[in-house]
Amino acid sequence: MVDSQYYLPNEIGVSALDCSVAFHLLSPQEKMYAHYLSRAAWYGGLAVLLQTSPESADIFVLLQRIFRKQTPAQLEQVATAAGLSSEEYQAFLVYAAGLYANMGNYKSFGDTKFIPNLPKDKLKAVVKASQAFQDQPTEMEALWDSCSCLLYSLEDRKKQLGLGDKGISTYFSGNCCLEDAELAQKFLDSKVSNILISIVVSPISFFCTPLTPLEGECESCCGSFNFEDKEFIVKRGDYAPLMEKVSYYLQQAQAYAANENQRKMLDEYTRSFTFGSVEAHKEGSRYWIKDKGPIVESYIGFIESYRDPFGSRGEFEGFVAVVNKAMSERFTKLVSSAEVLLPELPWPREFEKDTFLKPDFTSLDVLTFAGSGIPAGINIPNYDDIRQSEGFKNVSLGNVLAVAYATKKEKLTFLEEEDKDLFIKWKGPSFEVQVGLHELLGHGSGKLFVQVSQTYCDQPRDWRTGEFTWDSKFSTIASSYEECRAECVGLYLCLNKQVLSIFGHEGQDAEDVVYINWLSMVRAGLLGLEFYTPESKSWRQAHMQARFVILRVLLEAGEGLVGLEEVTGQDSKPDARITLDRSKIHTVGKNAIHKFLCKLQVLKATADVEGGRALYDGYSTVSDSGAHNFLRLRETVLLRKEARKMFVQANTRVNGDSVELVEYEGSVAGLIHSFTERFQDEVEQLEADLLELSKRDASCWLGPLVK
Repeated sequence: MVDSQYYLPNEIGVSALDCSVAFHLLSPQEKMYAHYLSRAAWYGGLAVLLQTSPESADIFVLLQRIFRKQTPAQLEQVATAAGLSSEEYQAFLVYAAGLYANMGNYKSFGDTKFIPNLPKDKLKAVVKASQAFQDQPTEMEALWDSCSCLLYSLEDRKKQLGLGDKGISTYFSGNCCLEDAELAQKFLDSKVSNILISIVVSPISFFCTPLTPLEGECESCCGSFNFEDKEFIVKRGDYAPLMEKVSYYLQQAQAYAANENQRKMLDEYTRSFTFGSVEAHKEGSRYWIKDKGPIVESYIGFIESYRDPFGSRGEFEGFVAVVNKAMSERFTKLVSSAEVLLPELPWPREFEKDTFLKPDFTSLDVLTFAGSGIPAGINIPNYDDIRQSEGFKNVSLGNVLAVAYATKKEKLTFLEEEDKDLFIKWKGPSFEVQVGLHELLGHGSGKLFVQVSQTYCDQPRDWRTGEFTWDSKFSTIASSYEECRAECVGLYLCLNKQVLSIFGHEGQDAEDVVYINWLSMVRAGLLGLEFYTPESKSWRQAHMQARFVILRVLLEAGEGLVGLEEVTGQDSKPDARITLDRSKIHTVGKNAIHKFLCKLQVLKATADVEGGRALYDGYSTVSDSGAHNFLRLRETVLLRKEARKMFVQANTRVNGDSVELVEYEGSVAGLIHSFTERFQDEVEQLEADLLELSKRDASCWLGPLVK
């Protein structure tokens, strides 16, 4: 029997992201702009296959070829004749949909591998019986052989993403360890930190994203370098065929840009993806920040570093969305109140930005989100120097929030019965408040210091050593640490009546929103145990680690604020109950978050890595000792976990002078159909490029490398 955490259940939730109303309100020019930006995002998003695992690209191409020839309904007859039961065929469809939704065979939220929930011989039977195999038996046989073993492998190291013996990573070759990653980062900081590094291979080589060299543009980045008695070889051209498509569609979008900021933004993005220049992407981000209140909002690039085991390299993502004006009004009011709310935060005034650079904060209906997963909110760009001195933007993804967190009462785990109805009623509104505060005043607050001679300067460097900090210095804990800080800001400021009023909550309703927001956080802390791996003593998801840390902080506060007990469920299986004393949130709870949040900010601002790690690793520890046996509770969480929903996104299609929105049903078949129709431009060449890119790097992951 395979542990259930390594496959997706047949009854997994699938929802269509509805953006039809918002899209149809766009002008013809705006629709064209959104269409070409979406094409750029989708083609760039294919790089995530290569960033996830050695086998993901091959599996993707295998599935695309099968479902391009036959729809899921047509293939079902073939599968039945090949001996698959209806449950086994559904498991195959769920696996295919999961591969598409996560852009790889590791869960985007938790980084755990998932395999098909049917025997390998049954999957092989349906592959061989497919029309695609009948038409091209030699090619399909080779494709199956290239990925079938890895597709099912659950060797310990292949169960999750990680560095060295802790997991699989295509950011580093198989023989890289933490010391190699640290040395590579030191080299990058000293020599070539302005290029998009995608892979580190030991002996140390770098493969970068630029297509071709340009005089004066990353010219000195490539070549052989000697650093700390080691030779570093930097090469260029990774993901070149995909970045070429991205650049082409960005250039097409320029013709439909609404203003000069958008045109310059797209020009800089194109330059970044063509030549691998981070400086060009940063320049594009500056124009993006200046593009205030666009009807069609977008961002694209190698953005989030959650899945790099070292916490520095960005995974590709691109989104295109339409502003929801009614929802955005609340966030605009929150932005206007920011300068009043920031002084309420618990750290000394010297640790806050001298001037709050008011960002755009909009609620968006997502048209396209290409990458490994879709978040509920975003605070970008992730360049600390730009955020600190020039500004940033916040977005809340309204149509994602509308479907992602809808929960049925019978599926609500670990809560008292009397809390469940209230939780269902206020979970959505409370999460909207939390997302707003988390993104705007969580990620958007706080100062970073650097020491220049004997004076202090507000830049993201260590005030004692002058070295670059945050992602590079806090490395493996940076992402989760920052998410924890932002979550704490949300908890702390949601107690403010002015904030609640901005979101339309007064009186008892406001108190219920606060209660459910805090209850949701402590429950999420318990649920977070799903994303902890005892064997390697490591966390696989930054946000869930952060929420577990907050649970630990609130439990430590004592005085009956939070209760956590192990019980036996009605099914006679292990269960747990979380309770929260709402009368103590404003006193005991607020005081605990006040103290913890202050520590987080001061340690971050002063780049006290030693202190920050000691604090954060201490609260992140999962053990079977102490007041709560968290290792045993983890088993209970796994027993009662619910699979994360998958989303079906629409496509756009140019028809003459207009753009059509092509929508699909909210099912695994609909999700599969959306992907087979998504990549139709020179499809054979595209798939050949993906397979060649995957093959080129294969020796890095699977071959015996000698250090």
